[in-house]
Order: sequence, then structure tokens, then C-alpha cells
Amino acid sequence: MRPNRPVTAILCAAAIALTAAACGPGDGEAGGDAKPTVAASLPAGADGIKIPDQLKEKLKEHGFDLEKWKGGEWKNWKKDDWLREAGDYINPIIEDLWDPDRMRDAEQPQRPSVDPDAGKDQGVTDPTPAPVTARAANPPYHQSVPESGKVFFDGPEGSMVCSATVVKDPAHPGKSNMVWTAGHCVHAGKAGGWYRNIAFVPSYNNAGKQAAQLKGAPREQVAPYGVWWSDWAQTSDQWISTGGPTGGAGAPYDFAVLHVTPEKGSGKSLEETVGSALPVEFNAPAVGKVASITATGYPAAAPFDGQKAFQCADKPGRLSLAAADPVMYRIGCTMTGGSSGGGWVAQGADGKPALVSNTSIGPAKAGWLAGPRLGPEAKGIFDAVSGKFK
Repeated sequence: MRPNRPVTAILCAAAIALTAAACGPGDGEAGGDAKPTVAASLPAGADGIKIPDQLKEKLKEHGFDLEKWKGGEWKNWKKDDWLREAGDYINPIIEDLWDPDRMRDAEQPQRPSVDPDAGKDQGVTDPTPAPVTARAANPPYHQSVPESGKVFFDGPEGSMVCSATVVKDPAHPGKSNMVWTAGHCVHAGKAGGWYRNIAFVPSYNNAGKQAAQLKGAPREQVAPYGVWWSDWAQTSDQWISTGGPTGGAGAPYDFAVLHVTPEKGSGKSLEETVGSALPVEFNAPAVGKVASITATGYPAAAPFDGQKAFQCADKPGRLSLAAADPVMYRIGCTMTGGSSGGGWVAQGADGKPALVSNTSIGPAKAGWLAGPRLGPEAKGIFDAVSGKFK
């Protein structure tokens, strides 16, 4: 087993099905010459950005001028400049970048491609589950799924989207600023680096309106609880070193933790703002002992459009992609690309709901989803992010 070394993550998008269940390019202007760079968000001040001196120096070290970056330099995706190492995460806030139309346009998915029989010859894999039809979450989402939301970010191909969950921070009880998502929603994995302009929107489209009704909608309607930029992110070194958009590489370690800060500060934490956060269960029972898991996300590939939250509930089975890697949870579910990173909730050790996984992969023809079982590697990343902001 590789060492349990927490690493900064990058936001990624890819198709579902042994390819990640994120959604991709929607903004034609977002991609430069189709090559990548860096991302990191910092606390907003009166002028929209307040960056510590050491951060400014860090940007300079990597050849980035803050003002030029804010003015559009972030769109230049030169491969040699794409930061990918753990300590290279930087993501300056660009105020009002994520306006309602740009958020909506970010949800155009890449087509998935996968082998539906993946895992049959490796380790212990249960029979493919029967598809479970995704059901629309009840609006307002702030009441039915208050911890859920969407993650937006830019990659070489354009603006992209994933799903995510507000989680509790033991270092700040009742005042968490931590968000759980998939590793491929923050980092491109083996072939790339950190995505840019990573931001979380809790209770996106809280009223569950149709896409046509959101065109030209005010930001307060689309993002009623604000836009929260990721000032730090970590994912597993396994995802960074082996992860990819197809084939399931790195999937058993496809998780990430974001620390966020409001674009326009109110003085309240994310947990206080949304009124809820889920604990993370790192000692979840073996797959066979879990009675039911509920996955929540914002699927964007057809027949969905990415504007509404959906859920699937099923008893999980096992999916093993490699004998040496941890077994993944797998459930029947028809959610498509865009649902990546969305939380999987089951009964925790105390009998209350807890996050036990996140959507990672699925087949090209939607019918099931798989997510990593959270163990020591995931806990190491979670503890590192929590500890960094004590």
C-alpha cells in the first residue's frame, strides 16, 4: 500500500463510467490553448481579494502576476505551467466570475466511456446491481438536502461542474468551512494538475426551477447561500499519481477535501450559513453490513440538465478494480456525469446519518455508480485540512 500522504487536490471533470462522473466544458471562453495551470482561493477583502504576502510571493515564484491573473491570464493553459504538486495549490478569488449564466453553462457534460464489466476479474466483485431510477430531491433543497451543492471550476476544455457536500470540522464545531468531493473534481490526476477557479455553491437552484427559468436569473436565486471559493484543497497522492478519466485508475482513492471561504464575506462559516453539515465516517462497516446508501448529486448528462438535485438509494455491493486496492461501494443508480463528488450517506456508528463515500465512477450507459470506501488515506487528508485552519 502506498504511504498515507495527504496531497492537495485539483478539480476535474470527466465522464462517468470507469471514467469520472463530472461534467465538462460549457464556456467557450474558459479554455485557452487547451492546456492547464493552477487554482486556489483566498479570503475576500473590501476590494474582492486579500492575499497574504507569502501567497503573493508564491504566485510570483510560479510566474503569475495577480492582477494579470484576475484580468484573464488564468485562461492561458500552458502545460509547462500547470501546477500539480501538493504544495502548489493556489486559487485566487475572482469576484463575480461565477455568475448565474456561467454556472448554468458549466454543466454541459463530456460523453462517458467505460467497460460495464470492469472489476469482474479482480478481487471480490458482486454482481452488477439493477439500475435504480434517480429521483428528484424535494425543493427547497435547503430543507431536504441542506449539505449538498455544486462545485464549479475551470479546466483546459472550459468551465466544468461536480457535486459536493458540507462536512463537519472537528476543529471548529458548528462552524465548519469544509467540503467533501471527488479527487477528480479538483485534480486531473496522472496527466494533469490543479484546476482553477474552484468554487462551491450550496443549495444550487434551491427552488428546483427548470433550466429555462434560470436564464437571466439573479445570482441570489441560483446561489442563495453564496459562492464559496476553495482556499485550500487536498486529494490522495494515489489519485494524483495514477488517476485518469477512463478505466478506473485511482478510483479507490478518488476523494478530496476543500476548505472554503465566502466570495463576499458575512462573518459566518459555511456550516452556520447553510445550517447543517454531515460527519464523515472513516470506519464504515464492510460493504455487506451496510443496509442502504443514499447518493445525492446534480447529474448533467442526458437525460438530466444539471440544474436539479437527484438521489438514489440502494443496498451497496462490492466493486474491486485491482486486488491490491480497497474494495469500492457500488449501487444501482441512473445519475449521469455531473453527479461526481456528490455525497453518499448511510447510518453512522452513532445511528445518525454520516457521509461514507462520494460518487466516483460508473458505466457509459448509466445504471450504477461506485464510490471509494473511506479509510486511513481519506482520514489523513481530512485531518490535514482541518488542522491547517485551526
